[in-house]
Amino acid sequence: MGKLFSIGEVLIDFIPLEKGKALKDVVSFERAPGGAPANVAAAVAKYGGSSSMITKLGVDAFGDFLVEKLEEAGVETDKVSRTTEANTGLAFVSLRLDGERDFSFYRNPSADLLLDESEIDEEWFNKGDILHFCSVDLVESPMKQAHTKAIRAMKAKGGLVSFDPNVRLPLWKDAEDCKHTILAFIPEAHIVKISDEELEFITGIADEQKALTSLFQGEVEAIIYTKGASGAELYVNGKKYESHGFKADVQDTTGAGDAFIGGFLYKLLENNASMEELEQLLETKAEEFLTFANASGALTTEGKGAISALPTKEDINKLINK
Repeated sequence: MGKLFSIGEVLIDFIPLEKGKALKDVVSFERAPGGAPANVAAAVAKYGGSSSMITKLGVDAFGDFLVEKLEEAGVETDKVSRTTEANTGLAFVSLRLDGERDFSFYRNPSADLLLDESEIDEEWFNKGDILHFCSVDLVESPMKQAHTKAIRAMKAKGGLVSFDPNVRLPLWKDAEDCKHTILAFIPEAHIVKISDEELEFITGIADEQKALTSLFQGEVEAIIYTKGASGAELYVNGKKYESHGFKADVQDTTGAGDAFIGGFLYKLLENNASMEELEQLLETKAEEFLTFANASGALTTEGKGAISALPTKEDINKLINK
């Protein structure tokens, strides 16, 4: 089985102890490890795969906490560097009564944005591996260039590249800059996961099917379209595959999308996915992969936080076989 490499932010999510209040009115929070790429790496590790995090953290207590939590989740941390030039990133979250959330981020910059391309070793990657990234750390910074180098290196070794835009507009000075950056990186990925909340913003196209079709640019071979509780769709080789969602007692949607794509990428690794046979594998296993990913995302919403709320592989299979 190959290895998942996640590159990007690892941060502390401060989750409110009460729902239904604006962030300014929340009195008490509990800390939880987070950051979309880290959540995905943790999901792959928890389900039995091998994963490694590529990032930079501050030399501070929050950085120590995150390294500890990643290791507890089974994620390799030897590619997590530390710096005294900036602090570890923080995100304060407020939860609406339906479990949806709003974010307020503290990074100007945070340590992850200082990871330099010179710190990316091309020899880390091998054929059969997958590199996963999101858009939060694609703002103009050394980390953006580190992403570009890692993507090129993974491709050069014959590995797969996965991109989940995971739009967080409060982290961008300009919404158009966010959109254009995402559109520039989509053609670099083999697999793109996008949510129904992001599709029109990213593509600028109101018609759902036309918008999805427009994403097949560059090296994109598969589009995963997530629709929350309504399930997900996979588009590959001109065909559409669907999987309905699972009912869940939603407490917190933070990390649900990451658990979904983490589950999907785990199934790719479990089946020894390769560039040459990606389309064939996805067509053959579409329903299995989407069902596992949907169950992973649904169960994660029943807990608080992201990494801390990830279900076990056994729980996922139990839900699938109900």
